[in-house]
Amino acid sequence: MTQLSIIIPVYQVENYIRACLESIYRQDMKEDSFEVIVVNDGTKDRSMEVIQDIIKKHSNIIVINQENQGLSMARNNGMAKAKGEYILLVDSDDLLADKCLSPLIAEACRQKPDLVVADFQKMNDKDIEDTLLNNTLPVSLNTEEKSGWSLLLEDLNPRQCYVWRTIYRREFLVKNNIRFVPGIYYEDIPFTHECFLKADRCLRVHNLLYIYRIGHASITTAINTKSGKDLAITIAKTWALRNIDGLSTEIIQRICDNVFVSFSVLLYAIVHDVKKATDRKEILMHLKKVAPDLRFHNGLKQKIVYFLYRFIPITFIETRVLLTRIAQKKQ
Repeated sequence: MTQLSIIIPVYQVENYIRACLESIYRQDMKEDSFEVIVVNDGTKDRSMEVIQDIIKKHSNIIVINQENQGLSMARNNGMAKAKGEYILLVDSDDLLADKCLSPLIAEACRQKPDLVVADFQKMNDKDIEDTLLNNTLPVSLNTEEKSGWSLLLEDLNPRQCYVWRTIYRREFLVKNNIRFVPGIYYEDIPFTHECFLKADRCLRVHNLLYIYRIGHASITTAINTKSGKDLAITIAKTWALRNIDGLSTEIIQRICDNVFVSFSVLLYAIVHDVKKATDRKEILMHLKKVAPDLRFHNGLKQKIVYFLYRFIPITFIETRVLLTRIAQKKQ
């Protein structure tokens, strides 16, 4: 039986994909117990060429070739192909910590939780090299059982909805029809919230699973009209999760507060990153279209920002743009 499916979307990562795959095969797991699904999302560089020898060497690697459809669809298509009891989503410019997976998957298969949420560490290229040179075996697992709601309240940073730090039971995802919103950036935000809201039994593992590579270009470093609209869709999708049956008042308020974080990030990015007033207006109007019932009322700051957004959105944003430019000139 295949215990784990590891899904890796590949697009323009020729400098990183080999290290990513190599980290997967340093896990002390028998190859017949897991599969690696490499989704070639129409990459135009040498990403697939630099890992051909690894693909040929390991019989448990499956390659899906598709036209460029974006990260969401690459993950969705990989999950549709997956046969493992559990699913791990790995970004192709990151790595797994050495020898971390075997005990995690053994514990997951024993306890059958919906989710296993582990630790991650941010590292630059030099940190990663030093870590690989001074590799140490992990200590014994430090785990605690939680509900999905508890994870949302206690463990989820709304600015860090990283899907790769969680191992998902495939049956849980299929049963709840949880997938990534196609064609948008920031797809991790509604996906993570929905998983935490619908999961029953979960394991919070206080051990390092994932190395998040920092210090290189990212597809989400700046907002433009396209990504601004995508973040608006993400806000709307996450906001709609308040309507799931049976949520407590505390959970609904936390969803609202988390959405306000994304909302604030969008407003800040519109002011600082979007150069044209017409584009700023277009993003704002798109948000109002996709999330017409959006409202915030938890504390004075939320109430003031919501009032200005609700009744004078263009004036609100353009005033902030003007004040930002004045402040920059004084520096």
